Amino acid sequence: MRQVNPEFAPRAGLSRAEMESLQRRVAERAVFEDDLGFDPASVSLGTPKNATLSGGTDVPLVAGIDQSFLDDRALSAVVVLRGDEVVERVHAVTELDLPYIPGLLSFREGGPILDALAKLEHDPDLLVFDGSGRIHFRQAGLATHLGVICDVPSIGVAKSLLCGTPDEAVDGRPEGWHTPIRADGDVDSVGGHSATAETTLGYAFQSRQYDSRPIVNPLYVSPGHRVAAETAVHLVSNLSGGYKLPEPTRLADAYADEAKAQYED
Repeated sequence: MRQVNPEFAPRAGLSRAEMESLQRRVAERAVFEDDLGFDPASVSLGTPKNATLSGGTDVPLVAGIDQSFLDDRALSAVVVLRGDEVVERVHAVTELDLPYIPGLLSFREGGPILDALAKLEHDPDLLVFDGSGRIHFRQAGLATHLGVICDVPSIGVAKSLLCGTPDEAVDGRPEGWHTPIRADGDVDSVGGHSATAETTLGYAFQSRQYDSRPIVNPLYVSPGHRVAAETAVHLVSNLSGGYKLPEPTRLADAYADEAKAQYED
């Protein structure tokens, strides 16, 4: 998988001001509307393997992306699905240049993920990241940053809320519930992308809930690139199986742990 816009790739040695400036440039290039190249309804874990899109192409390839860590190295894992079929798995191990800094995750993990994506033989139609997209201080989280670099539709699925305010309280909601996350004072307007109290950055989405277990917290779903916020949450809902995480990132998480074991022995 190639980089369409390599000028936005994270680089070592940048100051914080330079990293934030690059994120603003990424956000200006990002598209937070649907420009998918496939019918969102065709994305489902139950899609028949012989189904085709209206244009005659195969069912979309969805890549889940996650990481594990080996001291000062990142192991980036990518699992590509067509429907419920795994068609490819790749990983890469890369030295880390930065510690974790809230709001600058793409500069720590972006390069390692790009190394893994470069190994793919298939070109995914949709990238699903363990991390934020537009729900970000400069509207350019990990999913937005790498989605713009690859110019592929992308979605961020985070386990915690980096910024923004939900329309409703999120605790104890039933499975399938979702509510908009609006921009707050921590979010910058960038280019043509406003950050007013009416701006929907993404959604809190309750993917799973169990009566017999402790309350499951929601996921925070936001568009990365070339996906609208409402479409993003519906795609994640379609990709949810019997677990909290959508199946592409759940499988990438499991594969990251599996691959990590070979380096620890």
